[in-house]
Amino acid sequence: MFLSPRRELRGWGEALRIEVPAPWAEHLGVVSEALVAIESTSEVGPAPGSGPIAFAALPFDRGAAATFIVPQLVRASTSDGEHWTTELVTPHTADARSVLREHHPGGALAGQNEPERDPEEVHVRSVVPPHEWCELVAAATRRISAGELQKVVLARELVVTADAPFDPHVIAHRLAATHPHAFRFDVDGFVGASPELLVSRFGDVVRAHPMAGTTPRSGDPDVDNRMAAELLHSAKNRDEHSITIDMVLDTLLGFTSFVDAAPDPAVVAAGTVQHLATMVEGRLSDPPASVLDLVAALHPTPAVGGFPRQPALDLIAELEPSGRGRYGGPVGWVDSAGNGAWAVGLRAASIEGVEARLFAGVGVVADSDPFSELAETQAKFASTLGVITRL
Repeated sequence: MFLSPRRELRGWGEALRIEVPAPWAEHLGVVSEALVAIESTSEVGPAPGSGPIAFAALPFDRGAAATFIVPQLVRASTSDGEHWTTELVTPHTADARSVLREHHPGGALAGQNEPERDPEEVHVRSVVPPHEWCELVAAATRRISAGELQKVVLARELVVTADAPFDPHVIAHRLAATHPHAFRFDVDGFVGASPELLVSRFGDVVRAHPMAGTTPRSGDPDVDNRMAAELLHSAKNRDEHSITIDMVLDTLLGFTSFVDAAPDPAVVAAGTVQHLATMVEGRLSDPPASVLDLVAALHPTPAVGGFPRQPALDLIAELEPSGRGRYGGPVGWVDSAGNGAWAVGLRAASIEGVEARLFAGVGVVADSDPFSELAETQAKFASTLGVITRL
């Protein structure tokens, strides 16, 4: 599933699994070819998200392989009141229909039914102990001060182990309920509620909503407003934000006849934190590029990787040798016409059996304080960790 404020898509069953060879960023054409090859008819015309669609949660590493899933049944709705169902006829279509009728008679969110019981015991482990992670941040600041790069995004990983298997669909439902304005997703065991739109493409309209620069939320409106004002006037955070906006604009210029950004960032609340965010919108040149072309060009932005891109990615590989999996990678959907919406895979967890892996990242610049960055990761972990552990 992929739910956004404007459009919601929920899928059942698996009609086709498309394996994209490494590096995925250079082979996304196989997905478009596979979708176009599926014969379909539509009663809603060429509405974005109608006909065959594929969901994916792509690895952060552009050099890795990736998997796209084409559901057998998709129920879609828009904020304008449109609704439709897409059905791909395969030998297993009847099974998907049966599951939909039995568990989701009203087309409800996959995983809406609560499990028989939540895990009673959970253990949370930091893969890199906090004091060692702070040393990595300090090492990164020294490399930045030496002129090797301007910014790098470093991530922390938590592993949550339970005494009973986690249900990813239930976790996704709980995240969706508590983050109704986020981009909520449940794709092949990767679940989350991201505040950040990497890119969307509907017809010839392209949008992005980059976020960079963060401060906590306290729950007290007066305190939160004060911290939001401080964030807006923070030179460090404004500089970090500008790096990301400039990169997004420069990248989209190659695909558009017109593109522009809001003159000033706004503060967007996202669970336990708030971010600087700027809306970017443009018109794609004719013929419009597929959303997958835009995803490949934009990922990773400086908000999740750093700047310049390659030195930042090299430093991430050095300081995070175990990798990030799908954290920070693009997650979303694409249809056979090249429309789609893709979020950045943040505030998310990879669920497999009794284990959940969570990541939280921070933008490190020359004057970053390791302990402040550690506190920021804790704030970012809070909402997802709370849903998983029910603490």
